[in-house]
Amino acid sequence: MDQRKPVIIPDPEPDRLLCRAGLFSRCLKLFIRTLPAWLLLTVGTLQAQEKTRIDILYSETLQFDRRMGENFKRLVGNVRLRHEEVIMFCDSAHLYDRDNEVRAFGNIRVNQGDTLQLYGDQLTYRGDTRVAKVRNNVVLRDRESELKTDHLDFNMNTNIGYYFNGGRMENKENVLTSKRGYYYANDEIFYYSDSVVMVNPDYTIHCDTLKYDSRYATAYFMSPTIIRGEDLDIYCENGWYNLDLELSQFNQNAFISTSEQIIRGDSLFYDRGNGFGKAIGNIEINDTTENIILRGHYAEYFEEPESSLVTDSALFIQFSETDTLYLHADTLTSATDSLQNRLLRAFHNVRMYRSDFQAVCDSLAYSFSDSVIRMYHKPIIWSDENQLTAEYIQIMTRDRKLDRMELNRSSFIISQEDSVRFNQIKGKDMTGFFREGQLYLIRVTGNGESIYYARDEAGIIGVNKAVCSNIEIRVEKGKVRKIRFLNSPEGTFTPPFQVRPEEMILKGFQWAEKLRPVDKNDLFRRNR
Repeated sequence: MDQRKPVIIPDPEPDRLLCRAGLFSRCLKLFIRTLPAWLLLTVGTLQAQEKTRIDILYSETLQFDRRMGENFKRLVGNVRLRHEEVIMFCDSAHLYDRDNEVRAFGNIRVNQGDTLQLYGDQLTYRGDTRVAKVRNNVVLRDRESELKTDHLDFNMNTNIGYYFNGGRMENKENVLTSKRGYYYANDEIFYYSDSVVMVNPDYTIHCDTLKYDSRYATAYFMSPTIIRGEDLDIYCENGWYNLDLELSQFNQNAFISTSEQIIRGDSLFYDRGNGFGKAIGNIEINDTTENIILRGHYAEYFEEPESSLVTDSALFIQFSETDTLYLHADTLTSATDSLQNRLLRAFHNVRMYRSDFQAVCDSLAYSFSDSVIRMYHKPIIWSDENQLTAEYIQIMTRDRKLDRMELNRSSFIISQEDSVRFNQIKGKDMTGFFREGQLYLIRVTGNGESIYYARDEAGIIGVNKAVCSNIEIRVEKGKVRKIRFLNSPEGTFTPPFQVRPEEMILKGFQWAEKLRPVDKNDLFRRNR
């Protein structure tokens, strides 16, 4: 049996350095005598640019093959090589001394310090450029991630690696694939491009360009990106997601889509761990189950208990088969109680517009369970030619059409007869009834009073002024057609030329036509 011992290559550097030093000393004396002094600078520069060679640390067998050139060495068996701080391991290698290049085969391992480990089947490394080209079954590991590919080039000068024929990165629960990628080892940052797919147990990310920072477990979206989860889809063109903290931000044409809602905004922020979301700029929340849209420029959302807030040009839009309700306020909030009853609240400067009625107030609440709108603090409603006011108003709807209206305390109805005359009815409480969205009946309960102008073909013929506890008013096409005084009325009829100005209005009269929204674009002015 062959008992050859492994060949350990002694380091020839000391003898070589002595030889070089003697030769350099003699040459230097000759140069000083024969060349201009300024060429000494050139000599110093050339010496500084001399490249370090690739050293053999160990090999079981060392072979020379003159057919491959005088500078060729074949190393076989547990080969270890070193170039500066880079250590290379392999089964066998071809070393070209003159070119300062090594080609290694089998069980490749490249270490640089304690942060980088590179594996593969084949390696080409040039000492002059310090570029390692690893092929087939390539694995690159850092402290947090593992990259697999078949083609990887790594520049030891810049500590940048790149693949160009498909790669796969694994990090904890995440698997990312792309056609091309760059790894910046100093910063532990990956850049991926072309058909990027990131798979997590909870979601999948598709994009063209993605940056991943291993130090902070954060992915940065740098191109149109789609994130698909079990119950939602997310789109953005710029943004980031922290995998450890479960924090994310989506920018530029961003939206989040679920089976029930679509949320859009210039910037969407989501804290999954705390169940909190925030949106900024051109926000639109489309509730497809309720046919509702919320708009604004700032919004917040809490998952438990479920609630949301919209402000800065906040707008609520509710669609029905025949009409659309628009509601604006300084702030809109929505909350769901333990029985899944949803309540919308509007605070300050509330303005509403629908083709069949308009309204203003300081604050409002809308219950989705019973379809009741409750208006607080100086509420005013306009229906056709009629202005209705009270301290507190409730509007009941059915199938998103007006059904009934309750005016509580200090109720007042006004309609304009001409530029200086107004029909008026007041009382403690009133109830208005609607048919197909049109007001047709009003009942006054308690302390009823009225002023009503009588007409014939020639014009106004007199003023009916009455006091009655309970009054019933019939309305047709927005105009008062008939008034019934139900309990012992007291009234007078006065010709128009005998009516004094102070007798033309009831106590508490206030005509607020200037506040009336004229269309949906008139909602954003103040109620003053």
